[in-house]
Amino acid sequence: MIYLKSIGRAAICVSIFLIIIFSACKKSPNQQNSKYSFYYPDQVLGELFYQVQLAGIFPDQKTFVDCVPLDDPSIIVEKFNKGKGHAHFDLEAFVLDNFKLPEEPNLAITSQRRDIETHLQGLWNHLTRDADSVFENSTLIPLPEPYIVPGGRFREVFYWDSYFTILGLAVSNRADLIKNMLNNFAWLIDTVGFIPNGNRTYFISRSQPPFFAPMVMEYSRISSLDSAIKYLPYLEKEYAFWMKGYDRLLCRGDAGKRVVRLSEDVILNRYWDTNNGPRIEAYAREHSLASNLSAEDSLQFHKHIRAACESGWDFSSRWFADGKTMGTIQTAYLLPVDQNCLLYFLEKSIAELAGYSGMNAKQMKYEILAKNRRVAILNYFWDEDSGFFYDYNYKDTCLSTIKTLAACMPLYFNIATQEQANRVATVIKEEFLKEGGVVTTLQQTGEQWDYPNGWAPLQWITVKGLSNYGHEVLAAEIASRWMALNERVFFEEGKMMEKYNVVNIHLEGGGGKYPNQDGFGWTNGIYLKLLSEGHTSE
Repeated sequence: MIYLKSIGRAAICVSIFLIIIFSACKKSPNQQNSKYSFYYPDQVLGELFYQVQLAGIFPDQKTFVDCVPLDDPSIIVEKFNKGKGHAHFDLEAFVLDNFKLPEEPNLAITSQRRDIETHLQGLWNHLTRDADSVFENSTLIPLPEPYIVPGGRFREVFYWDSYFTILGLAVSNRADLIKNMLNNFAWLIDTVGFIPNGNRTYFISRSQPPFFAPMVMEYSRISSLDSAIKYLPYLEKEYAFWMKGYDRLLCRGDAGKRVVRLSEDVILNRYWDTNNGPRIEAYAREHSLASNLSAEDSLQFHKHIRAACESGWDFSSRWFADGKTMGTIQTAYLLPVDQNCLLYFLEKSIAELAGYSGMNAKQMKYEILAKNRRVAILNYFWDEDSGFFYDYNYKDTCLSTIKTLAACMPLYFNIATQEQANRVATVIKEEFLKEGGVVTTLQQTGEQWDYPNGWAPLQWITVKGLSNYGHEVLAAEIASRWMALNERVFFEEGKMMEKYNVVNIHLEGGGGKYPNQDGFGWTNGIYLKLLSEGHTSE
């Protein structure tokens, strides 16, 4: 296992050797299917890119990768090469003169008298982006139809965020926008080969939690199965992406891409990223974190970092071998319980839509796959002694010891038995329930997907999962506390936040590599969904 030594401040000067290493394998293997020429700023700008990121010109490393060159990049690079050696060369001024910076909308309320529901309904228009124009030399992958962005620094569509946003859009009777977003995801599957983390070129080496099937089935709920049938081929392609390489796993413990063989009959999934090295949108920090590691350890470290980013939980004690420090990150060795529940639902959804279309053989195939995965989930992720679901470490052939709200996903998709759900409910009530809702984990590490933070998607999964098994009182209590916290911050700040401190409700949610963001798509969506289900803050 990798353990990091103390981290020093990254030097601004980087050798060409390191640049070549960290730039390797940037292009998606599916890019040849795209008619667009994808722009990769680290490759096109070369030394200029690394100088800017390591100099810390922008507090948020994502800012520069979202900038658009104001001239042909080759001309900008030529100007940089001529000017960089001069004594009075100002790198920051050079960047501001040659790049257009991204903008962030102001989503605060204009009047404290405006009620929260009206505000959230009105925010959909502010968070909606029209179909994208094609801009040369932009990292943005242009989508053909309108879509919702989360808000703040997140200026593009994000895969798993979109499901929780869609739940709110359904409450708001915006089936039109839901259809737009599903069509965009189908387009991405055709263009990139899968649904990436987001519609940026620096995201196309990884995906996010596979929520496309829940999105499609939510759309069918508010419209009809007939309207969802068109997405069946894309659901099958989504499934093929997550299962790619399964037929090459011959022995127990074999792993490749996102699949791992646990036995002759059981193959489950993990998170992965096809690229190596630091992510360009977090280059300086991740370059620094690995600066004391050997080449092999650095390669593994960045693989685990990138896999954690595909999980959406970036970052959390959930992925740390010691449950405390980033240096022990081991994401790619873990089979996440929630991811495998999502793939179970994907299998079930394909079976349902195939059956509705009269494709009986396909229906039977995916029903068997779903049945087998459910058995594996209950066998590999459940701990009888503690009465809780955990991730499974396939390298050490044992369960993780880190308790997280991911344990509620088997309840959300009705995979757990009633007895298991009862025991999970007890743990949630006794250990996770706090003044502002349920806390993500019980580990206080300073990472954003840990104690004391609460996140809207996990509140909803917990509330709905508990309700599925008759624990309505506990579910209502969680919803009430969460909604009260949302409302308190809203009426004090005029904003809905990305995450909240649910332990001390008078402090802001923290941790992570960027400040807490306002907006915020999935928080808005879940508040409206809870409200529509009869939950209140009282």
